[in-house]
Amino acid sequence: MSVFAASPHAPVVVRASDAEQLPEIGHRLLADASASNGALSAHRIQLARGADGAVPHQHNHSSELFFVIDGTLELLVGTEIITAGSGDFLVVPPRCDHAFRAEPNSTADALIVITPGIERFEYLRQVARIRRGEASRDSLLTEQNRYDTHFVTSPVW
Repeated sequence: MSVFAASPHAPVVVRASDAEQLPEIGHRLLADASASNGALSAHRIQLARGADGAVPHQHNHSSELFFVIDGTLELLVGTEIITAGSGDFLVVPPRCDHAFRAEPNSTADALIVITPGIERFEYLRQVARIRRGEASRDSLLTEQNRYDTHFVTSPVW
């Protein structure tokens, strides 16, 4: 990975060809909090038609930004389901329940940025291991505080 972050204000550059890919969950890892001196964490999702992205959860300390590059993304935001299309931008504030998936008749390609940054890459790798059957979903329950990802139940999702 080509990451240049020599000082707290140095640019972070991640070449597309160097980004780690997690095909089981459609994620491409771009920059974790440690690469951006805590400013942000960023990854790109590319979901197949109707594919699930993330179950309902919330972050206590960070906002999560979604920019839809292509396709259609359904997002749970609080108690609403919002449909976002190509070019749409959405910011989910801290402590707001949210989830996302590709719309049933569409693929979805989106950039996700969490700010301030949370070390998320190991969390996403664990989600990929769960999808491959190498770990249980319960393995994330003890790590909710570490990743500031707290699972919630949503009657509308």
